[in-house]
Amino acid sequence: MRDITGTTALTGVRTAIRRIDRATPVERDRAVDALRALAILGVVLGHWLVTALVEDGGTLHAASPLQHMPWLAPISWAFQTLAVFFLVGGHLATKSYASAQARGTTYGQWLRARTSRLLRPVAAVLALWAVATACLFASGADLVTIHTLVKLALSPLWFLVVFAGLTAATPLLTRLGPLWPLAVVLHVDVIRFGLGGPAWLGWVNLAAGWLVPYALGAAWTRGELEGRRAGWVLFGGGVVTTVVLVTWAGYPASMVGIPGSAVSNLNPPTLAAVTFGLAQCGLALLLCEPLRRGMRRPAVWAATAFANLSAMTIFLWHQTSLMAVTALGLLLGRLPGLHTAPDSLAWVAARAAWLPVFVCALALCWCAFGVHERGPRRPTGRPSRVVRVHRSGRGPGPAASGAAPRA
Repeated sequence: MRDITGTTALTGVRTAIRRIDRATPVERDRAVDALRALAILGVVLGHWLVTALVEDGGTLHAASPLQHMPWLAPISWAFQTLAVFFLVGGHLATKSYASAQARGTTYGQWLRARTSRLLRPVAAVLALWAVATACLFASGADLVTIHTLVKLALSPLWFLVVFAGLTAATPLLTRLGPLWPLAVVLHVDVIRFGLGGPAWLGWVNLAAGWLVPYALGAAWTRGELEGRRAGWVLFGGGVVTTVVLVTWAGYPASMVGIPGSAVSNLNPPTLAAVTFGLAQCGLALLLCEPLRRGMRRPAVWAATAFANLSAMTIFLWHQTSLMAVTALGLLLGRLPGLHTAPDSLAWVAARAAWLPVFVCALALCWCAFGVHERGPRRPTGRPSRVVRVHRSGRGPGPAASGAAPRA
């Protein structure tokens, strides 16, 4: 009986994989979806590996292994993939807007279609954490603990705010070259770090810095980045410039924020973060052809499509998953890699062992809250959302709305 059930389930999975593959239009560039899926994986793994909630006398506070082991900075180079999100987002948004104009769709209709799927998942996160925060206050939890948890849970929202703003400005950015926002970032950093300007000026880079890869995505749509030469120029130029900035200009080597550090490359973005993003964008362009070949395998493509269809849920709930495992783990005591200070390679090994548990917690969040992204279940007999999205050429996932999670 068990063998029959297993065989039936396997047959169903294979059928679903073939259906998704057949429903995908031939002209669809699967490499774009693959890049977004890799970026999602990078953000999630990066946060899970460098974010520690240390228990100290009944209080939880955030820490990072990069505080104690700065030579682990290359971890941040591998998993800080936000530039790829904005590259793909700019590419898809400008492509979608051009198609909307050709169909006679108004700007308002286009913008609502691009952003509508952002609202329900965000509302679910805000509602749950409003209740959770109230419960924490009522239980007498330490204010430091409450602040730490709420900040981590809601930190992904900054990305969505910036992304939504750039999406709304897409009609103005369709012909904007990336050198203009890059010049803004350069001048802001010169004033901040070279001339002793005010620290708040750096927040101008929150828009200008991420506009650089977004504008690169628009240039990609216009056909200005075709060929491998553009990828090599961006990759090589970005790597060399970033090395120079880190080695001789005093920028941090880590491409993610480190608690307690005087300067962060990410909050707000610095010139080093932007040039590093240019290198990432160049590498993404160079990987497109290998990814297209890999996406020809139906099983690989189905997994990529699922990641894209669940992108918002994965992005918004992965921090909550980490915190849920951490909180439940306290019932068993102070566990290594979960509640202990991230000050040794033993902690890194223990944290890696916790990753499958985080995945399971995220899967439960997807089961509970994924409906806010997927929408209500369709009546039997109507085409599935995956099939309809692929046939329309809009999906999967954030491709239909323009959203890309961000980190």
